[in-house]
Amino acid sequence: MSEYNAEELTAAETLSVLKTGFAGRCPRCGEGKLLNGLLAVRPACSHCGLNFSNSEKGDGPAFFAISIVGTLAAIGAVLTEVFFQPPYWVHAALWIPVSIIGSLYVLRWSKGIIIAMQYKHQQEAFLDE
Repeated sequence: MSEYNAEELTAAETLSVLKTGFAGRCPRCGEGKLLNGLLAVRPACSHCGLNFSNSEKGDGPAFFAISIVGTLAAIGAVLTEVFFQPPYWVHAALWIPVSIIGSLYVLRWSKGIIIAMQYKHQQEAFLDE
């Protein structure tokens, strides 16, 4: 892991929370990956060494995934029913995969955004102990 100097820190502080969150990148350097695999948070950034183990994700990402994807799927199901009136198995075949895949994407994005917001507002929680 490389040492992180003051010039890099001041430049990295201007990184956008949304940009790093959506990309799944480290909120300090914007280079290292935030997630291992699909949804697991890495213990530390591979580029700058920022410790992610103290970040608190809680139920925020799940709440946003349920709220956003559930609302869009419900609206889509109602509009599909009103305009096309397909059998119920078509709804199940269409909206169950959309809900699962959409939830996984929103979970990744919201987890990244929440960790980036925590870093921006509570940097002392990310310091190595």
